[in-house]
Amino acid sequence: VQLQASGGGLAQAGDSLILSCAASGRPISKYGMAWFRQVPGTERQFVAFINWSGFNVYYSDSVKGRFNISRDDARNTLFLQMNSLKPEDTAVYYCASRGEMYTMGLWFDPTSFDYWGRGTQVTVSS
Repeated sequence: VQLQASGGGLAQAGDSLILSCAASGRPISKYGMAWFRQVPGTERQFVAFINWSGFNVYYSDSVKGRFNISRDDARNTLFLQMNSLKPEDTAVYYCASRGEMYTMGLWFDPTSFDYWGRGTQVTVSS
């Protein structure tokens, strides 16, 4: 299983960016997927989760109303639409997949995810 995140870059406060996470090796349609982010020297932080059906979607309070997680099963790709970006959104963003099919696990806990992309840097200036 490989996850390849892309779409990060430089943005100004108020801008929008969309991150993509292309999966290979198995279909994402059977697994819960999530985005996390990490600032150097801090713990990896939950951003958003979407389950295999897309019916259950959760966001951290810090991004709720601004970010939108989605999936395109035909393209085997996970997305994170980030709107109204703030400087505090600056971090390396990682996509992650649950290892077990059709399970939620602790969807906000990075230790519940078995597969990770390499991360993509998002930098937001004020």
